[in-house]
Amino acid sequence: MKTIGVIGLGIIGGVWAKHYAAAGVLAGCWNRTPKPATPRWMDTPEAVADAADAVQIVVADPPAVQGVLDRILPRLGPGKVVVQSSTIDAESSDRFRAQVEARGARYLEAPFTGSKPAAEQRKTVYYLGGPADLVAAVEPLLKLVSETRLVIAAEPRKAAALKLAMNLNLAVLLEGLCEALTFTRRAGISDDSFFDALAQNAGYSPFAKLKEPKLRAGDFSPQFSVKHMYKDMRLASGATRAFPLPLLEAVRERLRLAEARGFADEDFSALMKLLS
Repeated sequence: MKTIGVIGLGIIGGVWAKHYAAAGVLAGCWNRTPKPATPRWMDTPEAVADAADAVQIVVADPPAVQGVLDRILPRLGPGKVVVQSSTIDAESSDRFRAQVEARGARYLEAPFTGSKPAAEQRKTVYYLGGPADLVAAVEPLLKLVSETRLVIAAEPRKAAALKLAMNLNLAVLLEGLCEALTFTRRAGISDDSFFDALAQNAGYSPFAKLKEPKLRAGDFSPQFSVKHMYKDMRLASGATRAFPLPLLEAVRERLRLAEARGFADEDFSALMKLLS
């Protein structure tokens, strides 16, 4: 795998494309909403699939992934790899893998964690699902935009499931952080005192550190949007019908309400606004 193409130039995909271009491995990129200023812009996803050894897809949800595959599948064949980095569910992963492999190409599930600042600093963490030889072939490319690549399993679906679990944890942590901060503010405790105490508490985390300045300032510019986290919690909820998870259902409802209130494109720390 010597070259890679990026399909989906949102908050993260656009950053990755620039990193790949700087490393000299970007074969092409495409986005549904044209972004011709992006390095190696191409007018169609088919052109990207033709040009690249590996095609990395980072779009909103399973229907968007399917839309991309519908266009590029005829261009795939032996020697091509699809690196699927959108957050999807395990059943969708199985379906996409079958479609890609039916063309003679290979499929690597590669969801990730890390918001825009992490992507800019090449600190993305990938969760990889695929055979060991395929991981070894693609990893040198992914290493150019990431800090850590965790091999989860040979089965792609398990990497997809793990990503949803990680986002569930973040959504619950964020709601807890917002509620705790609201509790202390209403008790007349300053934000300085709250965050100083939190920093010395066992519940402190890099995630709390990341969201602290946004919550202090009421800055809800997106690092990870309400609409995307809500989508992820819907996918997670659909995968857990046999074993209901109470906090998953609770935080999914909070995100639904945030989207209904008009916060869909804001950072999911905008859950704080539901408490004011």
